[in-house]
Amino acid sequence: MGCAGSREKGNDAKKIRKPKAWKHSEPITRAQLTQMREEFWDTAPHYGGRKEIWDALQAAAEADLTLAQAIVDSAGVIVQNPDLTICYDERGAKYELPKYVLSEPTNLIHDS
Repeated sequence: MGCAGSREKGNDAKKIRKPKAWKHSEPITRAQLTQMREEFWDTAPHYGGRKEIWDALQAAAEADLTLAQAIVDSAGVIVQNPDLTICYDERGAKYELPKYVLSEPTNLIHDS
């Protein structure tokens, strides 16, 4: 007989995917999107949770999916939603990420 919980950790890990396509309330430029992202990451740690988890989530949000998966796995982040919009740390603190830090809106204004 083995330990009943010996296989659980690997089975509950969710594979990360990009968020579904989304549309901002009004068309925005890349500069506006970048500013929104910077403001979110600058203020996010003030809403609770651990700074190192916020830093890992930011790195994952800005990485490709394979690297993002490695980052959240090594940081001990528990992924609730596979698109990273809701995550928890090992202590149970909740981390909510808006879609605009994870992907671009469908109505992004491309600079010409």
